[in-house]
Amino acid sequence: MAYRKGGGASVARAGADDGAAPSIVPDLPRSRARAAAARLPHIPRCPELDCVRHLLHPGVAALAELRAAEIAVDTDRVLIAAQAMDEFTHVAALAAALGISVEQFATVSRQACPLADDELIDAFGTGILPLRCGSTLDFVLVPSLVGSRRLIEVVQAHPALRTRIRLATSAHLRAFVSRMTAEALAERAAAALPSTCPDLSARDCRPGRRALGTLAVAGFAGLWLALAAPFALLTAIETVLGLVFLAWTGLRLFGFFSERLVRRDARSLADDWLPVYSIVVALYREAKAVSGLVDALRAIDYPIEKLEIILVLEPDDRETRAAIEALRLGPPFQVIVAPGRGPRTKPKALNAALPFVRGTFLAVYDAEDRPEPNQLRLALEAFVAGDDRLACVQARLTIDNTADSWLARLFTAEYAGLFDVFLPGLSAWHLPLPLGGSSNHFRTATLRQLGAWDPYNVTEDADLGMRLARFGYRTAVIPSSTYEEAPASFRPWLKQRTRWFKGWMQTWLVHMRAPRALVRDLGLAGFAVFELLVGGTVLAALVHVLFAGHLAVELVAAAAGGEQAPALGFHLAVLLGGYLVSAVLGLVGLVRRRLLACAWALLLMPAYWLLLSVAAWRALIQLLRDPQRWEKTEHGLARTSRLAQAARGRAAACSGPPCVHDDRLRPALGLTDSGADRRRLPVAAA
Repeated sequence: MAYRKGGGASVARAGADDGAAPSIVPDLPRSRARAAAARLPHIPRCPELDCVRHLLHPGVAALAELRAAEIAVDTDRVLIAAQAMDEFTHVAALAAALGISVEQFATVSRQACPLADDELIDAFGTGILPLRCGSTLDFVLVPSLVGSRRLIEVVQAHPALRTRIRLATSAHLRAFVSRMTAEALAERAAAALPSTCPDLSARDCRPGRRALGTLAVAGFAGLWLALAAPFALLTAIETVLGLVFLAWTGLRLFGFFSERLVRRDARSLADDWLPVYSIVVALYREAKAVSGLVDALRAIDYPIEKLEIILVLEPDDRETRAAIEALRLGPPFQVIVAPGRGPRTKPKALNAALPFVRGTFLAVYDAEDRPEPNQLRLALEAFVAGDDRLACVQARLTIDNTADSWLARLFTAEYAGLFDVFLPGLSAWHLPLPLGGSSNHFRTATLRQLGAWDPYNVTEDADLGMRLARFGYRTAVIPSSTYEEAPASFRPWLKQRTRWFKGWMQTWLVHMRAPRALVRDLGLAGFAVFELLVGGTVLAALVHVLFAGHLAVELVAAAAGGEQAPALGFHLAVLLGGYLVSAVLGLVGLVRRRLLACAWALLLMPAYWLLLSVAAWRALIQLLRDPQRWEKTEHGLARTSRLAQAARGRAAACSGPPCVHDDRLRPALGLTDSGADRRRLPVAAA
């Protein structure tokens, strides 16, 4: 087997003299190449392949043309995605064929580009960059962004453009933009939303003068009532809190009974119709989790030529960067380093990646996530079935390490009740939803229009869900799961829940700055959901330990023969009703997940709620002292895995010839490492 070097890429020329297919595995590649060649007369010509055809074996070229026609992309995307050729090799060959120079930006100064910083950042998305050259204005084009075939057609139709055009790779353009607009990129990531919509950002969560005045009046009134009629004041407070808690419980019942209204219209989408889809993952101190994450993302059932995966790192996170470099990732992976300026939060890292996102749709995952392979397709089906107001699709989160501890089991039940029962019911009525922390799928244009994520909110997902609703957009829940790792011991769990409660407090304070505007934006029903779901959840957690303690005192007094409190029955009904509804939601979710064996953990619900109350009070204290503090949840600590157990069960039950699972046959059969049929081209080892 001979190789021809070009632009740093090794391209196979196996059997070039006798016309044989690449002999990675005997016979199979040959038959596949022959089948591809037989169909070539019926496939549109691919002029973007002509410039590199001499570097490729005819069988590889035939497979590339066939694949490009099947999924409606240019052949250079197929070759680059299959790692049969790198982008620079194709750009250099295309430039030579068209008589155009190649631009690598080694000597280009900032003054040569007439665009302002924000315009220069946005230029990456178009793939077109103007540069001054003396008294004229030249244009740098990125074939992979503007379309190689379209570029060839334009140049052939207007030959005079050859002297005004240069070609570049997307990596070179991204590096140039990042280098020349570092300050603007940092400003956009850390301050875009606070600068444009300060009232919708948690950068300053301190209550305004009107709120402080209201609190002062309420405080003086409460003090007067406490002195004048302490028993009446206590009864009034207990009654109001009890009614709020009943309403909070009723909302969960409403979601439970509404879940059956969710429509599930299945619609199969052909590969040639699929748009470019981007996945963004913010990583910080995740060296242990990177390998599993990469395996899960590689297993996603989506054409790799239309997939973009961006991993965002923090500047000083050397361990995670080393773990990624050790994996030697190729397309569709790329790494971006978030700016050091501003708060070190996940939303800021996501904002740093957004200017370089090419996808029409964008999905956000966390380091510990293991999404089901068909999730992107199901999300697209939901977007197609909905209208333009459907801006976000939420997948269902579930816990993978359920068997690690009783906390993990209760976490599993909590997520099952929330994502499999409650939230689908709310979405059926088009009510506002607080998004889960990951597996959110967005229309990229809408996300940019709304200012993306608030870098100062430590639960950016809940805030963004409400902001979407305020601007008239909807969120849907799809029947696709993402498996996550839950903290299995108390201390990591407490830190995570503290951050969540603090973020919900921030979200409530931000959106309640102008209550009338909030009612106008969400409507009365949406406003009620916001108050009960965001404010009510926090209030219930804060009050629960006090409420339970007061009830315990009343019960002890009644049992000792003392005078029974008049509202004892009401208080007891409120508390038991909350426990019961939460347990029923969790039980139904566990049944649907076929995890009924874990249902015994629901008996520990009272203890779990007390722990939630501890986390809520800790969050309140932290909100006052350090509102933007991000307590990192460590991953890669799970001792058990439902996914791994299911995979072992499938492997044990699998019978038949083992050759289908032989890694040596995957390239020949056009299979990815995960076994999903993406028909990747055979790639020879150097």
